[in-house]
Amino acid sequence: MIHYKLQIGCLIIVLYISYIYLKNKFQSKDKLRWKLFDTIVLFSVIYLIFDVLTVYTVNHLDSVSVFTNTIFHLVFLLSIDTIIFSFFLYMIKITGIITNQKKTVIIFIWLPYIINALILISNIGNLEYRHGINSNYSMGVSVYTCFAMIAIYELLSIVIFLRRWKYIDKYKRSTIGTFLLILILISSYQMFVPDSLVSSIVVVVIILGIFINSESPSHVELEQYKKELVFAYANIIESRDGSTGGHVKRTSKYVELIVNDLKSEGYFSNILTSDYIDNVVKAAPLHDIGKISIPDSILQKPGKLTDEEFDIMKKHTIYGAQLVRSSLSKLGDSQYIDIVYDIVLHHHEKWNGKGYPEGLKEDEIPLCARIMAVADVFDAVVEKRCYREAMTLEQGFSIIKDGIGTSFDPIVARSFLSNKDKVIEIFNQLNEDNATTL
Repeated sequence: MIHYKLQIGCLIIVLYISYIYLKNKFQSKDKLRWKLFDTIVLFSVIYLIFDVLTVYTVNHLDSVSVFTNTIFHLVFLLSIDTIIFSFFLYMIKITGIITNQKKTVIIFIWLPYIINALILISNIGNLEYRHGINSNYSMGVSVYTCFAMIAIYELLSIVIFLRRWKYIDKYKRSTIGTFLLILILISSYQMFVPDSLVSSIVVVVIILGIFINSESPSHVELEQYKKELVFAYANIIESRDGSTGGHVKRTSKYVELIVNDLKSEGYFSNILTSDYIDNVVKAAPLHDIGKISIPDSILQKPGKLTDEEFDIMKKHTIYGAQLVRSSLSKLGDSQYIDIVYDIVLHHHEKWNGKGYPEGLKEDEIPLCARIMAVADVFDAVVEKRCYREAMTLEQGFSIIKDGIGTSFDPIVARSFLSNKDKVIEIFNQLNEDNATTL
């Protein structure tokens, strides 16, 4: 029993985390959607069960059949390979380092895993069993290739993390960095001291790291609460703006559409991590937060603003940015706050430098603000306001097209225009929803 106390303890921990995760998953709307973490959880349980079984068999070779021992080792080694490979895919996902334009790279991503699996299976019958200080253990070609694959994917995970760390949320950056370091240390110890049988800790570290990082019920609930709070706050502001309703939701959807299209097409790949995209979409509803400081006499004026009134209106960007720094900064989510700040302050900047408040031009304007500018202008002109009638959708698309290279980032504007059908679908759907709730 002393040989596999650690494995049993790790199995209990993983089973408990799996129970919490699955309980929360089946209470949510996406309970039927298979996620990468689901794969990691499944193979972690399988791995730890067979870790216990293989520890037993290598220490009882005289009473366990060769066939049983071989099958147990095959499942055991394939499971740890799958867990490490899935973890690497998780790193790719959260950093957004692979785009649709890089599909050829996917072949090279899978190669070590596939080659290792073939070598492992073909040599599993030639395992060697050795006596160690702590326990008997198995070695051989299958084990060596497994070690090699683990080392390759762990090193690649570190490279990806270091290349994209500044675009990963600060909280996630610290947790991922910590469990990557622990992962490397434990894996290295297992490779150099094979009879230590501590590989089960690697699995627990991966499960705990991802769970705490993004899959725990408290994290999911907090993210949903923040999202609902942002929309509620934005809707209060919108209600003062002479809007017929829905501007916040529509612009957020347009932003989401644009940012995902840019990522899929391979644009701004050094910036568009999963965290960055999530934060831009969550920040979009707050783009006009500064209007809370603008007098109703200006916000709701039925006619054209005077030059003096327009100068006051333009200050909503500055007021909003100040409000973000003084209030939202207490949330502690630094990347999200920075993105909200950039969107609020700069979403009226223009590509040619003739916007406000700072007259930034081209790449001086933060990417998130350039995306927000297209979504905001389009929805503003096709929505009825207290001071004018709404333009048609085609007129709105024409304004975006005419503004390419002057008002708008050409890449961002063309991304929006290339998805006209989806934009129209969003507009119609959210207008119907808005009409139903009124």
